[in-house]
Amino acid sequence: MSRLLAPSQAWLFGRGVDLAVFAGSALVSVGLVLAAPVLGAGGETPLWAWVLLVVCVDVAHVWSTLFRTYLDGDEVQRRPALYIAAPLVAYLLGVLAYLLSPGTFWSLFAYTALFHFVRQQYGWVALYSRKARASRSERLLDAAAVYAATLGPVVWWHAHLPRAFWWFVENDFLSGLPPWMGTVALAVHGLVLAAWAGFQVWRVVQGEGVQVGKVLLVLATWVTWFGGIVLAQDDFAFTVMNVVLHGVPYFALLFRYARGRLAEGGYGGLGSVVRVGLPGFLLVLFVLAFGEEFLWDWLVWHERPRLFGEGGPVLPPDVLALVVPLLALPQATHYVLDAFIWKPGTDPALLARLGWSRGGGQGSPGVTDPISGVAIPRVID
Repeated sequence: MSRLLAPSQAWLFGRGVDLAVFAGSALVSVGLVLAAPVLGAGGETPLWAWVLLVVCVDVAHVWSTLFRTYLDGDEVQRRPALYIAAPLVAYLLGVLAYLLSPGTFWSLFAYTALFHFVRQQYGWVALYSRKARASRSERLLDAAAVYAATLGPVVWWHAHLPRAFWWFVENDFLSGLPPWMGTVALAVHGLVLAAWAGFQVWRVVQGEGVQVGKVLLVLATWVTWFGGIVLAQDDFAFTVMNVVLHGVPYFALLFRYARGRLAEGGYGGLGSVVRVGLPGFLLVLFVLAFGEEFLWDWLVWHERPRLFGEGGPVLPPDVLALVVPLLALPQATHYVLDAFIWKPGTDPALLARLGWSRGGGQGSPGVTDPISGVAIPRVID
């Protein structure tokens, strides 16, 4: 057994949490897809699944960023320019894109979301590699594996448009790639992942063992991206595979941070939300997410009267150019801020709040943050 477990094995949140939020997310996703005929969920995502997956996972995880940013008065005062400029710039760009055409807006939004999703998976894997003190060559191979697992299926998707599902709305991804490019992309992605898997076997043969958390994360990434894009035949399968592995680990990250910040005396009166524990934390996010989706449906989509009621104004195009980017602003701001808020170089207390250092973010070099992949100080195991 000792030869199977790496001496440098390190978990991000702890063994149980890591297995639950990474491997568990993939297993739940696969289970839901396999059970789709029994659940009556083939084809379009049914209302119950849309509420559970889109509202309570995807949209809610976007709102969880508030606990790292706008709900923390001290944090806002520390970097006011960032927290004013991020939504302002995102909104102005959104309006300009929508004025060019609604299609331009949704394509820009879809590719921004895609970049965010890919980079987050890379960030998790990079953190595992650095925390286990992997060599530079191993870190490069890990990066190649996670990019292959995500981008290979994405290129194949672009070469086989249209599919039975889209990222946000119909035709948001640009078509035109010949099918052979998709085949080449999958072949390359298979070779890279085979090389990565071979290296893991070589580690065991050499007595270095397996870094279980990292291996399961790469496997979960491949299963959900390949299964949710290449194998998926309907919107339900894509939605399940797309959102669970992305949103659930982010909940774990933000809740861990919120508890660390609360221990410092942060959040003021809002600290009671975190003090209640995970149920209180998630309930606030679910309410915010439901409110956002109510506005989307009432003002723009008019698609779910059973959930949000009949009616709602039919807005003219010039008004939609102002309203749609505004409704998309929480998500757009989430994308922008994630490039800044997880860099301990600009926030020495970040690692201590996450429980990944002994305090103040001090430590020797050698770790990458879980979202952006930027080098940060070494954390404790």
